[in-house]
Amino acid sequence: MSMNPSVLLTIALLPLAAALVAGLFGKWIGRTVAHVITIAAVGTAFVLSAQVAWQLISGEVDVFNGTVYTWLVSDGVRMEVGFLIDELSVLMMCVVTFVSFCVHVYTIGYMHEDPGYQRFFAYISLFTFAMLMLVMSNNFMQLFFGWEAVGVVSYLLIGFWYTKPSAIFANLKAFLVNRVGDFGFMLGIAAVVYYTGSLDYREAFAAAPQLAQTSYALTSSFEVSAITLICICLFIGAMGKSAQVPLHVWLPDSMEGPTPISALIHAATMVTAGIFMVARFSPLFEQSEAALSFVLVVGSTTALFMGFLGIVNNDIKRVVAYSTLSQLGYMTVALGASAYGAAIFHLMTHAFFKALLFLAAGSVIIGMHHEQDMRKMGGLGKLMPITAATCWIGALALIGTPFLSGFYSKDFIIEAAHESTRWGATYAYRCVLLGVFVTAFYTFRMVFMTFHGAPRWQEKAAHGDHGHDDHGHDSHDHGHGGGTPHESPWVVTLPLVLLAIPSLAIGYLTVQPVLFGGYFGDAIQVLEANDVLKELAGHFHDPASFALAAVAHPSLWLALAGVVTAWYLYLKNPAMTDRLAAFFVPLQRVLDNKYYFDWFNENVLAAGGRAMGRIFWKAGDQALIDGALVNGSANFVGALAGVIRRVQTGYLYSYAFWMMTGLASLLVWFLLLS
Repeated sequence: MSMNPSVLLTIALLPLAAALVAGLFGKWIGRTVAHVITIAAVGTAFVLSAQVAWQLISGEVDVFNGTVYTWLVSDGVRMEVGFLIDELSVLMMCVVTFVSFCVHVYTIGYMHEDPGYQRFFAYISLFTFAMLMLVMSNNFMQLFFGWEAVGVVSYLLIGFWYTKPSAIFANLKAFLVNRVGDFGFMLGIAAVVYYTGSLDYREAFAAAPQLAQTSYALTSSFEVSAITLICICLFIGAMGKSAQVPLHVWLPDSMEGPTPISALIHAATMVTAGIFMVARFSPLFEQSEAALSFVLVVGSTTALFMGFLGIVNNDIKRVVAYSTLSQLGYMTVALGASAYGAAIFHLMTHAFFKALLFLAAGSVIIGMHHEQDMRKMGGLGKLMPITAATCWIGALALIGTPFLSGFYSKDFIIEAAHESTRWGATYAYRCVLLGVFVTAFYTFRMVFMTFHGAPRWQEKAAHGDHGHDDHGHDSHDHGHGGGTPHESPWVVTLPLVLLAIPSLAIGYLTVQPVLFGGYFGDAIQVLEANDVLKELAGHFHDPASFALAAVAHPSLWLALAGVVTAWYLYLKNPAMTDRLAAFFVPLQRVLDNKYYFDWFNENVLAAGGRAMGRIFWKAGDQALIDGALVNGSANFVGALAGVIRRVQTGYLYSYAFWMMTGLASLLVWFLLLS
């Protein structure tokens, strides 16, 4: 039975309709109606997505790949709105809509005092629409529309508090860095159209083996495979959206937006768009070993080195943000090792526990009256038991605790890197393995500093410190001037509980069908020689046995070592951290400056761009165009006229003299010629 296109349109358009109502008429309909409409729309989209997923997985309906609207046809290239609904799409649809629904509910409690309440709901609902259009697309044009739409809405969301200078700087930074990646993405799409004459996925995938045999001359002496060029350009787009080194610099700064946005952007939506895109284009990437090695090296570098930055940061939201960067690196490593299924599986499990951690961080910020510095927290576990318990679940899932969701997805990525024989696989394996210790250390550093140990917020209250709240206003920290931290309201804690459940169980329940049960079918295509998951399938019998066998895996002991180290340094012997910081001053300086990427961007790239602009302005515009061409030509005409007008005296004898001189000159010229 074929899928009903009207249901698919409903899933995509419901969040758009709700966004338009809340955004255009929010002033008249009020706060309650605005959040009811948007939550109902996203909730309905989730229910319909789950229904479509069930029908597809159970075999009631077939994979849908069709056009719902033709925009235009130009020189044989069709530009259409169409849907490709297969196992990969429905998984993404369910994850996106469920996490978005939880974020919508959470927003009621988090943003209840904000004057832009209706506008915020309009933005997040519009963001959901853009992401759905991206993951449901069956052609490059619609993919690019969704790709750019999530970028534009993320710009609006990061800079939601537009009177806050740091937020405006952050959203401009995100926008510009993503334009760098998107330039490569556009070149990749243009190359696909150049070689295939089509924007349709099917035709591009069918042409992939032929493109692998086609060369493109970059210079007169250097040629590259057309498929390698296409894949690297497409992956540069993924590097921007999914924040891979060196295009990662925008993501930590995007924490300037409200916390619900941090969860929505960094958990299941915008940052995972690049991972989804590479998995969707597996038929293309499988034809290029060079492109996959490039993906592998970039991903492993991001996974390890971004994790180090989480160790030195004291802002609770930024620690979780650096964790997102690191986990995106893990997903990218899986893509580079041709374990696309493992990448998407980790994307799914990560969406739940990372959204949980972001929302838990937001709950802490609410309870701490908008304080985000972990050095001013401590001992909150007794005062905020629901937030603490759910945050513990998210943290345990993140570090790969056996039986929890993150364990299965993360461990198979490490095993896939170990199994791969591709160039760069050894480096990648070492990075992701060491990254296990780093992840456990910074995660439980955050947990211990926030929920355990001596309460440091009491010291803050005693000194009457001023806080900088999440809304960008310098204000006295009311709770700490005359109150204690408190548990958040149910509209905040309910989404935490809803996200904690899949963080506990989703990995155990789905690892076998998703990774080894042929769930993805033809949605992901891997060449026989590259199929590392097929090799790993021989070592997997059932989820429980695999979890129990973790005692033989180095990753479990590295994670445990990270937790114990964090416990010792931040609970048992906190004074040791100062001594270690003093001993590793040069390394601390490098990490505090985030490997100097921001410095390089500001002082080399941005400064170089401004210097080049001044050169073109001074030398090109002022000196050449205005000076030489415009004003210079006018001055020349004026000077010439000044010389010529001296001849125009007005006296008859002067004119007779010049007539005689002219006649004599003509006679001389005539005589010389004859």
